Amino acid sequence: MKRNSIRCLVCAVLLSCCGMAMIGCRSPSHYREKADEVAYDVIEEKQQEALGKTSPLQVERPSDILRRRLIEAQNLAVSGQASLGTDALDPIPHWPETGYPTQVSSPDANIPIQPGRPLRISLIDALKIAARNSPDYQSRKEDVFRAALSLDLQRDAFRTVFTTTGRASLTRNTVTDKTSLDASASAGVGRTLKNGLDISAGLTLGLLSMLPGAETVDWGFDPSVSIPLLRGAGRHIVTEPLTQAERDVIYQMWTFERYKRTFAVDIAQRYYNVLRQMDSLTNSENNYRSSVQSARWSRRQADAGRIPEIQVDQAVQRELSSRNSWISAQEGFKDSLDSFKMAIGLPADAQVILDPNDLVQLRERAEQYVAQMRAASKAGNTEEVPPADAPVVLVPPDRAEAGPYEIDEALAIELALENRLDLRIANGEVYDAQRQVVVAADSLRASVGLNAGVRYVGDNSDGTPSLQATQYDGGVTLDLPIDERSRTRERNNYRASLINLERATRSVQTLEDQIKLSIRSELRTLLESRESLKIQAQSVVVAEKRVRSTNLFLEAGRAEIRDLLDAQDSLLSAQNSLTAAVVSYRTAELQFQRDLDLLTITNEGLWQEFSPEDIKNGSQQQQG
Repeated sequence: MKRNSIRCLVCAVLLSCCGMAMIGCRSPSHYREKADEVAYDVIEEKQQEALGKTSPLQVERPSDILRRRLIEAQNLAVSGQASLGTDALDPIPHWPETGYPTQVSSPDANIPIQPGRPLRISLIDALKIAARNSPDYQSRKEDVFRAALSLDLQRDAFRTVFTTTGRASLTRNTVTDKTSLDASASAGVGRTLKNGLDISAGLTLGLLSMLPGAETVDWGFDPSVSIPLLRGAGRHIVTEPLTQAERDVIYQMWTFERYKRTFAVDIAQRYYNVLRQMDSLTNSENNYRSSVQSARWSRRQADAGRIPEIQVDQAVQRELSSRNSWISAQEGFKDSLDSFKMAIGLPADAQVILDPNDLVQLRERAEQYVAQMRAASKAGNTEEVPPADAPVVLVPPDRAEAGPYEIDEALAIELALENRLDLRIANGEVYDAQRQVVVAADSLRASVGLNAGVRYVGDNSDGTPSLQATQYDGGVTLDLPIDERSRTRERNNYRASLINLERATRSVQTLEDQIKLSIRSELRTLLESRESLKIQAQSVVVAEKRVRSTNLFLEAGRAEIRDLLDAQDSLLSAQNSLTAAVVSYRTAELQFQRDLDLLTITNEGLWQEFSPEDIKNGSQQQQG
């Protein structure tokens, strides 16, 4: 080989090293964008694998979310710039990216905020807003993103890795009064295969030997291979961290999907609770008005000498009590509304009101019951009343008017065990624990490894530059556990892995029993809430009739003011109980679907309820 050829080769290597060095000086924004690209690719891949579908998952929080817009539009108090978002922070010295965080638009920008007026939102609006503004919801998305990055890091262990380094030193010896200069560059490539085989190669160059007048070209080339044979050998051992990382992303997908269902039901429950408090406030207000009117009426009647003064005091006492209840209802409503605003990620002091039409729609079924009871009351009771001493026959609730989600218990449990994502995770963790037992057992074995290498250097001792192999390396490494105390840590880890397997198995059993318990309990809650709806509807009708008749008797002098006050209290209680029963039944329907894991949540945070009829028909076809 000619000397010029060697120099050309070395120059090419140097240029490559320089190019790779320039590549290594990429900006932080490049690395962030690359991490995003890789993570989102992993997320899309694992979404398809875990859920059979893909949907956008954006972890970059928009700057124009509703929370920030409300703070700015309603001039709400904040503690600092962090209250508005990361992009509102004052820059600090040495900040790596001048354009970060980037401006990302949010669908919240389409929600109009009118100056001086509170923001009115419906249940659908609340679900959308919560998915975009809730801090906890954002953190759950970031958990998925982090798991994707962890998987990429594990995959990186089996990729081909290129490295470049450079070194230069200046040495001054004061004894010999000599100064020496040394400079070198090196480039390497390596890869670990999934069977444990590790392959690497390095090229080292003496840069000073490239200067004009140098007699030799100082360079070296070192390829090598190594592979474990006993301990740490085998694809299942080598790739265990990668296998677990792959499964962890799947688990995060399932966890986030179940969280979305739980989160949506929780928001709906809070929303309905605020509406219930709103309805209770209206009832308390009406009750307070009637109490004031009763107190005025009793005062006039007492002044005319028609009723004793004690009845006036009773009416005034009732007025004071009603005022206290009205004030308590006001403050309770405000507390529940503030708590709801925080749950969907909005400031507690933001001016927000809820759409009462959602409760009107919810009460349609209750109004049907009330209308039926009123019609029956007007028609009169034609049934013959049994004698007082006749045996009392208690009629248990039936399924004649059962709602659509009051399905067969055995079918419900079967659906839950088939679809619950947390149960899938628990069963998956049993398999993970089994693999950990295998890995822990492998660490008890002797360590035997083979390695081999070759070193090539430039040689022109005879005046002719040539390429010559100067050294071959090969060997075996042994680590034999002759003294079992040298494996104390590994022995204890192995025993602990067996205990962890037992725990994982028990966790599946416990979760399975909890699921069965929750399904059975929720079916009972549905039945109880439905019966309570009918009972409270009848109670409202009876209480209304009682108030009307007591008023007539009072005007005729055949009743006392206390009778009217008691009737009004009963009506207020029945009205509040009816609304509570309506909310309870609707909430139970949503919780039942959530715990079956059949409540689908869209990317915007909205739910799509499943059709019980489809499941019933499918079950009947299978039985047929």
